[in-house]
Amino acid sequence: MKQLQNIYPIVSNGKLCPRFYRLSLDAPELAKEVKPGQFVHIRVGAYGNTPLLDPFFRRPFSVYRARKYVEIFYEAVGPGTKILASKKKGDSLDILGPLGKPFTLPSKEIKQVVMIAGGIGVAPFLALSDALVGAYCNTPLRELILLYGGRTKGHVYPMKEFKENGVKVYVATDDGSVGAKGRVSELFGKIDIQPKTTMIYTCGPNPMMAAVQKFCDRHDLKGEAACEEIMACALGACLGCSIPTKSGYKTVCYDGPVFDISEGVFH
Repeated sequence: MKQLQNIYPIVSNGKLCPRFYRLSLDAPELAKEVKPGQFVHIRVGAYGNTPLLDPFFRRPFSVYRARKYVEIFYEAVGPGTKILASKKKGDSLDILGPLGKPFTLPSKEIKQVVMIAGGIGVAPFLALSDALVGAYCNTPLRELILLYGGRTKGHVYPMKEFKENGVKVYVATDDGSVGAKGRVSELFGKIDIQPKTTMIYTCGPNPMMAAVQKFCDRHDLKGEAACEEIMACALGACLGCSIPTKSGYKTVCYDGPVFDISEGVFH
């Protein structure tokens, strides 16, 4: 798998909803290399091609989509993402990627694919749904489901592209302002529990993924979890993004970000 570092121009950068942004980069060679679940490391503080950086460290972002453009999905919550939100069409960004271990596409026996996301954890799943549609377009139709949990209606967006891919989208919000009231676990009833033909993918806060892990364990379901962690090098050298797993500490950037759902130690 080829890793690239280059400066790519921004095609667009704007809000999808009150809380979330979508940024598109004209990076065709990068788009060809990205697999669902992988991420890019962005130098958000560079101005032009100068070496003056503030903040110093790059920021990791899951690839939301990689077709004509490479797209990322983010929330402007800290200094780095707030700088990113100020970027405009025609600006450029220094990108390193693709990085990390991607999702494993399901076997031919799998008939139901369920993506379970909390908040910004929805970021890797549009690319996954694209890959599923592309890989299995000539096989018996699979049921694709997205269970999404957000805090309020400000964290919910139309998800038009998911629906265009044939994904059935179900939403829960903590305050009940959109969809079911409560956590995303309120939507687990939408899953047809068939251990031999169901595959689960999840990404989001650790408590949510702990609930998904318990659900999978209870019903003997196969699954993978994409973990989120603050990181510095993104190459497995600094060990700053290490997390506990059932087989010892692993780095999210190099050993992950995708792990078997049974491997995680989520709190």
